[in-house]
Amino acid sequence: MKKAPSTKPRTTAQSVDEYLARVPQPARGTLNKLRAAVRSVVPEEATEAISYGIPMFKYRGMLFGFAAFSKHCSLFPTSMAVMKAFKNDLNNFDISKGTIRFPLDKPPSAALVKKLVKARLAEKKHKQPR
Repeated sequence: MKKAPSTKPRTTAQSVDEYLARVPQPARGTLNKLRAAVRSVVPEEATEAISYGIPMFKYRGMLFGFAAFSKHCSLFPTSMAVMKAFKNDLNNFDISKGTIRFPLDKPPSAALVKKLVKARLAEKKHKQPR
């Protein structure tokens, strides 16, 4: 039996810009700063997409994500090895299983974000291209 098309509006953003437009301040400003920091170090061929409902940079697979929630924002380095390697740099943040959480208006420094992304890129470089 064929399913009737849904009349419900889509709840998941279809693009990173759409996702960010839905995020209230101060979290939107925080995520825009994080996005700019990541963009400044990823290769030109890296892409942005919504994956699992959050903005994600992709390069040879999942690279690095970020998101806003009601009481915090998060970074998703998609690598436990990178999280472990930067454990001391992440002391001031709430960290758990692949997630770095921080207050809506107090993101990690752009320098730290760039270091995390560069470490992820180094991991990707050592793996076979997809």
